[in-house]
Formats: sequence, structure tokens, C-alpha cells
Amino acid sequence: MLALVATVVWSGSFVATRGMADTVPPVQAVFWRWVIAAVAVSPFAARQAWRQRALIRRHFGYVALATFFGVTLYNTLVHQAGLTTSASNMGMIMAASPVIMACYARLGGERLGARRTFGMLIAAFGVLLLVGDGSIGFDFGAGDLWMFGAALSFATYSALLKRKPVEIGGLAFLITTFVLGALMLAPAYAVSLTVQGAFAPTPGTIGQLLYIGVFSSAVAFFAWNKAITLIGAARAGVVYYLQPVCVAGLGLLLLGEETGPAQLLCMALILGGVGLSSVTRR
Repeated sequence: MLALVATVVWSGSFVATRGMADTVPPVQAVFWRWVIAAVAVSPFAARQAWRQRALIRRHFGYVALATFFGVTLYNTLVHQAGLTTSASNMGMIMAASPVIMACYARLGGERLGARRTFGMLIAAFGVLLLVGDGSIGFDFGAGDLWMFGAALSFATYSALLKRKPVEIGGLAFLITTFVLGALMLAPAYAVSLTVQGAFAPTPGTIGQLLYIGVFSSAVAFFAWNKAITLIGAARAGVVYYLQPVCVAGLGLLLLGEETGPAQLLCMALILGGVGLSSVTRR
């Protein structure tokens, strides 16, 4: 359920990201995303982070690496992709990340099992058909390639979460990555201000930034991190296959994008694969 909450919220962030593409430069959007996220979680997380500051310093290398892949790089690639590809494509391509998560899990010694592997392959096949518009042929643009990089970065972050030192609290880890992610982006943010100029705040852009800062960052990352702790990256990653289904639904409700029979068939494959991979024996 936690992985599902994160997936649904992140699906909305692709729509918001695409909506900001023409008004907010990618680096500036990501920088303010993490500033807003840090402010949002600080009432709940700042005290724990301060108490555990010695632990965070001791494991700073790990925290910095997780921050780079999951906060700084991943989201910058997503916003960069939003300049040249649709929200639907962003969501569908990101659904490839569970395959990478499963590969990481297998390399780490985790047994995936025949049922989970078969379900994963069915869901992956549905994603490939969905991206290929009913065929296994691909004609990716620059934005699509940026999204494949984002999928790899997110899968790497999810794999790293399994190695998080247990003594570091979840909230302390969350706010530390948010603050550190904003600091990592600060030099690029300064360059963007110099070259592109600051964006003009409007009610629309402020609302979108608040959504990706509070919900897509603070709420979704907390839910996803907790899900990884409870069930592992490979199994949580299977739930992430629902991303294209969620994005298509939001596209229909918010953008009026219709879903045809071929897309419905692909979604059925994705949902069936998710269900098959998620069932566990008692």
C-alpha cells in the first residue's frame, strides 16, 4: 500500500512536471522542489536529524550517494525530459525501472522466484507494448532517453535504500537527503539564474511546485522508503509498474487524453503481472 501511494502521487508529478516545462527551467524547478520538501518535513524530522547528526556524519558517504541518485540526478533528469516528451511517455518509460531493481536484487543474492519473475516479465511486456504503441518497435526522442536515464537512477536509489544503516531514522534520512540534494543543485541553480533568468511566479507554477515539493517529495519519498524497508526494492518495484496506468488515468481526467483498446490491453498485462508478482505464500 505504501508503494502504491508513492506510485500514484508520483504519477501526478509527471503531469505537473510537463505543465511547468515551458515556464520553469528544469534545474530551478528541482531546486525549489527540494527546498519546499525540506520545509514541509522539518516540523516532523528536524529534531530527529539533529539528535542523529553524529550518525549521519559517520555514514555521510552513503547518504551523499543515495542523495545524488535519488534526489539530485533522478529528478533533474525527469524535469529535463519534460521539455521534449509527454507526461504519458514519462510515466510509461519510468515503469521500466522495476526490471533494473529486480536485477540489483538478484545480484545482491535475493531469490526472485519463478512466479515473481514471470509476473515481472508479463508486466514488462505490457510496458514495452504501451511505449511502442502496440508493437515492439521504438522511436525514442531526446526526452525519452532522458527518462531512461532517470529510470536507471531511480532503480539505483531504490537498491541503495536496502543498505541504509538501520540506526538512522527514516525522517532524519529523509530531511538530510532533501537538504543535501538542494545543496548539490545550488551551483547549477546559480548558473541557470545567470543564463536563463529567474522564472516568473504565477498561481499555476506555485501550485505545481507545492504539489511536487510537498506530495511528490515529502509524502511520496517517505512512503516509498518505508515500503522498501518493509518488502524490499524488487517487490515494491513491481507495484511501480502501475505507473503508466495511473498516468493514463490522470491524463484522461486532467488532460482529456483518451485511452484506446490497445492501451487497455497493455494495462491489463501490466496489472496482471503486478498481481502475479505481488502475491506471496503464507
